[in-house]
Amino acid sequence: MSDIHPVCVRFHTAIELLGARWTGAVLRVMFTGSRRYADIRASVPGISDVMLTRRLRELEEAGLLRREVLPTSPVQVEYHLTPMGEETKPVLDSVISWSHRWIPLPPDASDQASHPRAKAKA
Repeated sequence: MSDIHPVCVRFHTAIELLGARWTGAVLRVMFTGSRRYADIRASVPGISDVMLTRRLRELEEAGLLRREVLPTSPVQVEYHLTPMGEETKPVLDSVISWSHRWIPLPPDASDQASHPRAKAKA
């Protein structure tokens, strides 16, 4: 009998969803509360409008985000984490901790803006 275990279908589906490019960054922005499209776009450097729209739709279809159309003039749209989406926070917090331990920061990069507490300690 082999020591290699087949990959669980649920795990594979979850890791493909959460591991899709830009998904973690979009979810990370959402942990601070409901957000409008422009707020999310401004908080995720380098993401295109097409990719952000695609990720928001995928996260909504998967049940992690809820899209709310506000009855204002002009109409505004907000995105909110669902309970399922909120439960990804400890998972992504673990990835953040792991990345700070094992992933070197490129020489020309700074993570001060994304980690204000680190800035205060410096």
